[in-house]
Amino acid sequence: MFKSVGLVARFDKKATIKLAEDLAKYLKTCGLEVFIEDTLANKTHTKEVSVPLEKMKTDFIITIGGDGTILRTCISIPKPETPILAINMGVRGFLTEVEPKQAFSAVDNCLKGQFTLEKCMKLSIHAEDMKFPEALNEILISADELAKLFYARILKDDKKILNCQADGLMVVTQTGSTGYSLSAGGPVLDPGVNAFVLTPVCPLSPFRPVVFPANSRLTVDVIRPRKVLLVVDGHYRQLLSSKTLSLTVTRSKHETLFIRFRENFYHRLRSRLLFKGT
Repeated sequence: MFKSVGLVARFDKKATIKLAEDLAKYLKTCGLEVFIEDTLANKTHTKEVSVPLEKMKTDFIITIGGDGTILRTCISIPKPETPILAINMGVRGFLTEVEPKQAFSAVDNCLKGQFTLEKCMKLSIHAEDMKFPEALNEILISADELAKLFYARILKDDKKILNCQADGLMVVTQTGSTGYSLSAGGPVLDPGVNAFVLTPVCPLSPFRPVVFPANSRLTVDVIRPRKVLLVVDGHYRQLLSSKTLSLTVTRSKHETLFIRFRENFYHRLRSRLLFKGT
């Protein structure tokens, strides 16, 4: 089923680099063509072809790290996205599927076709004639400086629904509802809920998170300041400046695909996040 694989890993930990080297050798013995992310090229002792994430067109990708490694991978890889097998070597690793000791058996199961694919919604954002990377977790819009209020008008399908006075504003997918949005008081969305969330960050006036149908078109008309910061999935950052800045967020036509070996969303909640010990 799979003939080629890409390897992406945290490059600040020796253990992740060592596992990437071991997996590269093992995958090669399984008959797969192996590519490693170019940032690992000078840190590993393998002879596999190195490519940047933007050109990693393989049948599937193995990430070795935590949620941050997954998010930076999803921002950059070509669309439509290839399935991801995520090995947890991060701090929390909520999105990951297996621990390092299970890495080789997980690869065997992938090659046997013994897995399911979890499809995760992404968000697309546009501002005038500008396009930005799509978000698996969240899109954050804030003032360009800390402790500076962000004022905006929010529209749903071109109809005004509310004003925002806050440190920032997030538009969040089901996947992202367990991340930054949760820390800001947003709800956890079951993956089966076809929706996204608008979550304020430290609002000045009463403003609670709002859940919208996934087919909604959300527009953020920035009132002030003139310069705002756009952050996608914590990795892509862009300063935007305009007298009449308007940002539109919609559901993307693309999805992120995770290789799963069991239905384990609530298992992850219990063991890694909300309900630990229950």
